Amino acid sequence: MLKPKDKKFVHVVNFYLKPGLSAEDIKKFEDGVSSLAAIETIQVFNLGKPASTDRPVIDKSYSYCELTVFNSIEDHDIYQEHPIHKAFVENCQHLWDKVVIFDSETIDY
Repeated sequence: MLKPKDKKFVHVVNFYLKPGLSAEDIKKFEDGVSSLAAIETIQVFNLGKPASTDRPVIDKSYSYCELTVFNSIEDHDIYQEHPIHKAFVENCQHLWDKVVIFDSETIDY
C-alpha cells in the first residue's frame, strides 16, 4: 500500500515522429530525449518503443514513449523549465508530428 510520502507525479510523453526520418535524425532524437535523464528532479526515467504485445486495447501508433516520475508537481515544473529540457525541445521538435502527454498524480487508496 502506498503511503502519503510515496505519492508521485507521473509524466508520460508519447512522441509520433515524422515518417521517413534518416537514421541520423532518429539518433539525434534518441540522444536528445535521453539527455533528459540527467535532470536532477527526475526519480525514474524510461524511454521505450511500442512493445510486442498485441491486444485490441493496445495503442502502438506512437514512435517512442518517455516515462518520468517525480516526487511532486513542483519537481515536474523544474523539469519543464530546465535548460536540458528546453534544449531538447528546441533541437528536436522538428522531428515529430505530434506529442501526446499524460500527467497523473497518485491517489489516496
